[in-house]
Amino acid sequence: MKKFILLFLFSVVVISCGKKTEGIEVTAEDFHEANDNLTKVMVHDIFSPPVASRVYAYSNIAAYEVMAKFDPQYNSLAGQLTDLTPAPESTSEQTNPEVAALVAFYEIGKNLVFSEERLTVKRDSIFNIWKERDEKTFKISEAYGLQVAKHIKDWMAKDNYAETRTMPKFSVHTDEDSRWQPTPPSYMDGIEPHWSKIRPFAINAADQFKPIPPPEFSMEPGSRFHNELMEVYNIREEIARNEEDSEKMAIAKFWDCNPYVSILRGHLMFATKKITPGGHWIGITKIACQKSEADFSKSIYAYAKTSVALADGFISCWDEKYRSSLVRPETLINKYIDEAWTSVLQTPPFPEYTSGHSVISGAAAIALTDIFGDNFSFEDDTEVEYGLPVRSFRSFKDASNEAANSRLYGGIHYRAAIEVGLDQGQALGKFVVDKLQMANTSTELAVK
Repeated sequence: MKKFILLFLFSVVVISCGKKTEGIEVTAEDFHEANDNLTKVMVHDIFSPPVASRVYAYSNIAAYEVMAKFDPQYNSLAGQLTDLTPAPESTSEQTNPEVAALVAFYEIGKNLVFSEERLTVKRDSIFNIWKERDEKTFKISEAYGLQVAKHIKDWMAKDNYAETRTMPKFSVHTDEDSRWQPTPPSYMDGIEPHWSKIRPFAINAADQFKPIPPPEFSMEPGSRFHNELMEVYNIREEIARNEEDSEKMAIAKFWDCNPYVSILRGHLMFATKKITPGGHWIGITKIACQKSEADFSKSIYAYAKTSVALADGFISCWDEKYRSSLVRPETLINKYIDEAWTSVLQTPPFPEYTSGHSVISGAAAIALTDIFGDNFSFEDDTEVEYGLPVRSFRSFKDASNEAANSRLYGGIHYRAAIEVGLDQGQALGKFVVDKLQMANTSTELAVK
């Protein structure tokens, strides 16, 4: 009799487990993988940092708007982000919100990348499994996800991005030493000179956080500008004396995040592809979610809030870059000090002031601190895929400070652009955090 009871109980357990695996189970890891897949496609397609931030923002907002319809802990961003109206409601009780959120994410993402097929293959590798487990639920959820994605596409189409594609190139003034000029080795035109015309997400206008002007241009020894130029030069010389063991060199390389580094070999030029600076902070968002064991909803919340801070950070920074149009250190050092001098990092193709890394890192750190708390230590393995070791940080602000200083060590920014840029990003990040009422119980979520 005992054997019969035990056998019966064992059969019940097996049957119940079997039934459980037949349904669609979606975890936070599926959403992390979705952002990873989007990052990999953008690295392949060589997206510029500002454009990549736009892709992350719209994709994650689409997923968030689905999730917020079902999870009472979170509020829709409709009425909080510029011109965003409420998404349609689901009409079926059988809608799986996690599936619908991922459908919306991938639908927006594949419409914003060039290599759509690459992202579609990644998407379908998991979607096909879910469809086999419960085709009816999947199709209902898919239909709703696509409905929300269409709503986001309609909103996205009016952000002025398409119009900026046909605007003129940036005019270079080679007769003024203070003005930005294309830099070696490829001497590319200035990237995204009209990015300030993109509709902001949370900030009121591109110039809302307009920084103080850069130090007055002067090649007079002893002037503030000349001192900052010489600081760049001297740090490079210091690194050159002991490159293999230089901590400054390690920091510069870790935060390089240049999506297109031109390599010259004789008459040939090719490129190495890397993650963008925004992509690096999306990677940190994943790390924070995993360490805190954030569930699916909180993970989407973290990605969406951080993405908005990053996207608005680029709009704010690029507004200043093409207003001040300040020359890069490499141009002046080659002309006036040492024509053979090269920076540790390849100088990116846009004006110097303010530092993009500083602005967006400051903004992202504020957003992540609001979600996960201060003094959130973590191991950053984001760059391991690109051949760089793990670095440890005591907090998000600690990481943002290092990211900002990396630009001085890399020889591509003056100190003023870094310090003012960090302040600019932090102020913007605080505004975004204060304005967006996304979580109903932010204190509880921060320690969840």
